[in-house]
Amino acid sequence: MRPSTLRALNRAAELTRQNRLTEAMLIAEPVILAADSYEGDEIVRWLADHVADFTGENETAETERGTD
Repeated sequence: MRPSTLRALNRAAELTRQNRLTEAMLIAEPVILAADSYEGDEIVRWLADHVADFTGENETAETERGTD
């Protein structure tokens, strides 16, 4: 995956965690649409592997475990 694509996806994840979905989509969508089939497959794998980056679930689980 191109470094610019990875940066865009990471930024989109950051914005999504901040409840700024519209801005996240404005950054991620053009990159995803411009990807060729090979990079598109890499993007799909990256998204599947990094769901928690978008949802912040890991941060919540770690915080909850720390308070037990």
